[in-house]
Amino acid sequence: MLTENSRIREVYAHPVGHDILRKVLLLTGRSDRILENPLVGSLRLRALPKLSGGKICQGFLDALLELLNGEPDRPQDDCAAETPAWWKEAVFYQIYPRSFKDSDGDGVGDLRGISEKLDYLKGLGVDAIWLSPVYDSPNDDNGYDIRDYKKIMAEFGAMADFDGLLEGIHLRGMRLIMDLVVNHTSDEHEWFKKAVEAPDSAYGSYYIFRDEPNNWTSWFGGSAWRFTEKRQQYFLHLFSQKQPDLNWDNPNVRREVHEMVRWWLHKGVDGFRLDVINLISKRQGLPDGDTLIGTLTGYTGMEHYFYGPKLHEYLKALKKEAFAPYDAFSVGETPGFGIEMSKLLTAEGRDELDMVFNFDQLETPGHTRFDDYCYDLNYYKEYITGWMENYGTRCRMSLFYDNHDNPRMVSKIDPGLRYRDVLAKLLATMQLTLRGTPFLYQGQELGMVNGAFSSVDALRDVESLNMYAELVKTMSPADAFKKILTGTRDHARTPMQWTDGKYGGFSEAVPWLVGGDDYIACNAAAQDSDRESVLNFYRSLISLRKSYKALVYGEVKIVNKKEKDLFTYWRTDADASFYIECNLGRTPKKHKAIPAGAALAHSNYPDPPQQFLRPYEAIIWKV
Repeated sequence: MLTENSRIREVYAHPVGHDILRKVLLLTGRSDRILENPLVGSLRLRALPKLSGGKICQGFLDALLELLNGEPDRPQDDCAAETPAWWKEAVFYQIYPRSFKDSDGDGVGDLRGISEKLDYLKGLGVDAIWLSPVYDSPNDDNGYDIRDYKKIMAEFGAMADFDGLLEGIHLRGMRLIMDLVVNHTSDEHEWFKKAVEAPDSAYGSYYIFRDEPNNWTSWFGGSAWRFTEKRQQYFLHLFSQKQPDLNWDNPNVRREVHEMVRWWLHKGVDGFRLDVINLISKRQGLPDGDTLIGTLTGYTGMEHYFYGPKLHEYLKALKKEAFAPYDAFSVGETPGFGIEMSKLLTAEGRDELDMVFNFDQLETPGHTRFDDYCYDLNYYKEYITGWMENYGTRCRMSLFYDNHDNPRMVSKIDPGLRYRDVLAKLLATMQLTLRGTPFLYQGQELGMVNGAFSSVDALRDVESLNMYAELVKTMSPADAFKKILTGTRDHARTPMQWTDGKYGGFSEAVPWLVGGDDYIACNAAAQDSDRESVLNFYRSLISLRKSYKALVYGEVKIVNKKEKDLFTYWRTDADASFYIECNLGRTPKKHKAIPAGAALAHSNYPDPPQQFLRPYEAIIWKV
């Protein structure tokens, strides 16, 4: 058992301790290399509060030790060779249905609109589509508040439209995974209405109710508790007030979830992305969160649920009862997790999840997405190198930059957009040649950038609007808007840019979200016929990846690790070898040790390589 007298190196050797200590350093803008210093490693754990200058408190140590001693497992040693699977070789493409294509002229994307664009996706090289929620919902959080798991949202169409979409996907040799939101439902879900109206019924404990709230805060701002008059109790909502958390400790809830998943898999769905799945298990008694931990993470109480005591148990049961009978794919969204904890969820033989999404690579240490700063790709190099060298062959990493919850990465790196296209191609090169499964987000293949919003009235994101309401209590409206504009999720949710026509060819009506006129210069129609476009770069690079297993399963060897702005690595198997050079900055960099006889396989500049790597240049050499 680990205690406050344990050495820091002992704690760091534990998978949970490794990830939490590293996370704390990232949040404070410090390098995790300090943990590998022998002098630091020899110190007792109780020395951490003093070493952190008060940013780490006694409550942190107590919570950490509880998590450490509650996890007896360790990641397994690697096997000799990676087991092949379709989802390891696939290129995934996330669709945000509301913003992809409107087929009926109401300004909202829909299922028939997606069906109209399946040939476009097939032509891009997509193997699997990840569909953000299309279930029936009152849309407080754009579909992530589900009212009925077995109905389609009216704005998106009907079940017949979904069946047609699924058939069209399968006819083209592609697969479909859906978004599974089971940490919470809508407060308009029948289960919740019954829980409120009949507390003594079987549904009375489907959600988490208390007579008095604890001090947990919502991820969308304010208290995580809301009072319901009918029941005269508070209910827990880690997200919107209209998203009550399910009580996974109730076996009836788990059985309902398993049955619902099987229902969709029986229809032919190929798998699921599991929304905030690591939050489903809450610590017994729901103790108050430590306020200093809350200040550090942004969410008071997080230590009691981000890696709950029964998480593994619940995921193993979900796999056994629902996923395994259909050989279905699963990828979990796991905020707060690092590499070692991810191994415990995804390693072969664990029978929990196939993959997870981690988010530490999306922000330079010491920053959040609501900070006004330029992302440093050198941090991405350091982060990805750690995963390439340490995740092993029993696990598969998800590779992504953009998604529906984050601003566009091109804009984060280069807000002035001077290097827009070449930077978009650089990101594509790394994503499609590193070891892992790439997840593209709609518009990424065009080099889409952040929306142009002129006022808070133009935004639709509930998180951003809630944050704005809180900020204007302590700062001017202009400053509050500037703050939320930096990190609003609406940047990723502006309509797909299909043409240079009205509303970008997305709809004939005013779109539900208007993000400027970037579609005039950046759209799929124009890029389709431009050999040097970002779109055609993605097409050719995906084709290259599909042609060589070395870019899928091959060994990864990172070189020139310490040189700033230079990211170089090998991908090698028995049949082929590739040497990839990436300039991560705007200053030209010398080529390093290009192998003799290397042939140019791909480049993000239209003309041949020069004596130096140009700003954000990426070159793939085949050896």
